[in-house]
Amino acid sequence: MAYRKVCDAQGGPMVGEVLHCSEGSDLDWDPDKEELQEPGLSMDRIQTQHVDRQRSAGSDGDPDPDPELMEPIQPSVSVSPHGRFERLQEDPNYISHFSRTPGHKGQRQIHWSSFRHFLVGLGLFLLGILIGWFTHSPAVKPPDPPSESSDLLEELLRRITADKINALQKSFSSVSDDSEESRARYLYQQWVGLGLSDVRLSNHTVLLSLPGSTPSTITDRSSHQCFLPNGIQCDQRGQNVLPKFSYAAYSAAGSLQGEVVDVQYGGVDDLRRARESLNLNNQIAVVKLGQTPLLYKLALLSQLGFGGALLYIDPCDAPLSRHTRHQAFRVTLNPGGNPDFVEGSGQDRGGLTSLLVQPISAFLAKTLLSSPSLGQGDACTPLAMPPNSERKKITLTVRNQLSYKKIYNVLGYLKGKRNPDRYVLVGSRHDSNQGGGASAIMNQLIAALTEQTKQGWVPDRTTVFCSWGGSALGGIGSYEWGKENNVVLASSAVAYVSLNSPVRGTDTLTATASPTLLQLSTDIQRRQLLSCIRGGSCPGPNVSSLQLPGDGKFFANHLAVPTMEFAFEQTKGGEVGSFLSEVQFTAELPETLDPLFKFHETIAKMTAEAVLRLVNDPVLPFYPLDIALDVQNKLKANTEKTTVSQALLSSASSLREHAAFLQSETMRPANDPKERDPSHIRMLNDVLRDLEKSFIIPQTLPGVYSNLLYSLPGKTPQFSILKLSQEVANLYNITSKVVKPCPAEKEMTGPPTVTRSLSLILRAVQAAERLICFGLDLFENYPNGK
Repeated sequence: MAYRKVCDAQGGPMVGEVLHCSEGSDLDWDPDKEELQEPGLSMDRIQTQHVDRQRSAGSDGDPDPDPELMEPIQPSVSVSPHGRFERLQEDPNYISHFSRTPGHKGQRQIHWSSFRHFLVGLGLFLLGILIGWFTHSPAVKPPDPPSESSDLLEELLRRITADKINALQKSFSSVSDDSEESRARYLYQQWVGLGLSDVRLSNHTVLLSLPGSTPSTITDRSSHQCFLPNGIQCDQRGQNVLPKFSYAAYSAAGSLQGEVVDVQYGGVDDLRRARESLNLNNQIAVVKLGQTPLLYKLALLSQLGFGGALLYIDPCDAPLSRHTRHQAFRVTLNPGGNPDFVEGSGQDRGGLTSLLVQPISAFLAKTLLSSPSLGQGDACTPLAMPPNSERKKITLTVRNQLSYKKIYNVLGYLKGKRNPDRYVLVGSRHDSNQGGGASAIMNQLIAALTEQTKQGWVPDRTTVFCSWGGSALGGIGSYEWGKENNVVLASSAVAYVSLNSPVRGTDTLTATASPTLLQLSTDIQRRQLLSCIRGGSCPGPNVSSLQLPGDGKFFANHLAVPTMEFAFEQTKGGEVGSFLSEVQFTAELPETLDPLFKFHETIAKMTAEAVLRLVNDPVLPFYPLDIALDVQNKLKANTEKTTVSQALLSSASSLREHAAFLQSETMRPANDPKERDPSHIRMLNDVLRDLEKSFIIPQTLPGVYSNLLYSLPGKTPQFSILKLSQEVANLYNITSKVVKPCPAEKEMTGPPTVTRSLSLILRAVQAAERLICFGLDLFENYPNGK
């Protein structure tokens, strides 16, 4: 094929100074240099003209056309972005080579006839033309026009209904044995029955942290009152109290006596004030959840010498519809994977932290802090210990137990045809207290897609359906499977679509996606909002790149696989709104939370559309320009507090220019059926898939993603390592000695300075730019010498 690079009319001013238009060049990868049609022709006209030329070229000495040229074109799900190459003008010699004059053929047919039988000879001539035409026509028939991609999507969405999801949920809830193994085996049978020909069940023996036989307690040493974590006195607990659910998985176990210290959200300023006023060694911090990751806060507390931490949710931070005053909840301190302990770590009490950690209710926090009465709403007063108050002395007893048990993963494969070794992962969970609705949506999705394959549809890429075990304790199942298949996934995983907790409320529809998939997530959410569940006005798209806990963390954070998730949640807007994602409440039944299953249906349809686009689009629906814009926006936000070098700003600007050029001049034409070359489309997709891998850094703070593209909750997205590195430096300035860290806190011994963080960001931006330039070279659209 022959191409000529053209400048985007709209984007010309942005790239014109760096990337100039050049003359057309013959590409190395297509030696045959097939002649292209004139721009603007419709698909039907191209097919007809192609057949006509084959027929007219069917002389005795002409070869048959290449069968690859007649290969059916896989339909794409939606129209790709506008834009294509200008074709070179057709070569007149090329056309005349396939032209024949009727006189030559007629002379061969009527050389034995006399002039007086001209009319008879003319008839024989015409007959000979028809015979020659059909004799030399190719055996391969022109393909039928492919069905419209929108029809494929509409048919898929029609198969997903709330009633079907409700029925699947009832079937899933009917399993008598509530163990994880029984649920996993039930899903295995269901997936086979739904039409997946390749379903696998795997298990892993891992170390689990579970509540002890007796609940953890907090005892006021002055009044000798004993409290359960939810605030009920120990001698008043009844059948409706769930003390076992309120615990911090993988906390250290044992007892500790100390004074209560109010550190609010555990920020550096709060810790500095506490450090200046009293000795913090072996004291017990009362910490609000929110603003920064939990593991980061616990690492800071451990560095300052605290021996324990009581975690609670301030009622002023919680949504009005969620009553958290007496509600028990659970957190996990496992950053991921099998939390087997390192020998010689010095942990004599067991756990991933040296701290005794226990979640408590807001009611109990108010009692321990001697805080004024609770409030909620606009006039809410946050909980805080009054100035000059006497600190309570308490005994904290944590009774967690460690045991080795098996967890189970279920994997099902829907094989692709053209690129079967490229995987789109769809993950959910089957925890007994969290995963019911997710499993029902997953089963409905499998049923809808396999039904489409029975109608003749074959996906381009392979879909891997995953139901994970051990999700609630740190995504153990996904981590273990991911590590086992790390080499294959690093080179073959295209995207991860999460169904970790799809309906955890009914207030807000949100989408969380890596910058690579922000545009796709926004488009899907905008279309779904057109048929809003509620009457009246509907909110606009709510899409962000926040780091979230769940099974997708391993793929987004360690493998840099583009990840996305749609969910309805019950949260509060603002800077501290998303912290509830770290908290696990006792789950409401799906039928209680969403009686009509309309919210489940919406998430299922949005997920189905995302999966269809990812497995079917010739060019992956990834947008490198969104990554470049995200980098520039984060640098702009961090520049207000940090001096960013000119080299980094220049590199970010250059990344944006090259990303825009790749997106407009390579991706768009490649998505055009008339421009596709399978081998180069595959290489281009690999470039798009690997772009996020440039932003993985080798070391980060506890609880913070190694993938720089994900940000912490806040009003303005920022690079997390820049935002927190200054805090860590301030912490070391106020710490007289460095406490020996435990395994989960070892990163704190060498905190990233602001200078080092900027250097890591610069290296990532430059690596991404080099990869984009390689993608440009695939189609020789990148000018020589640049």
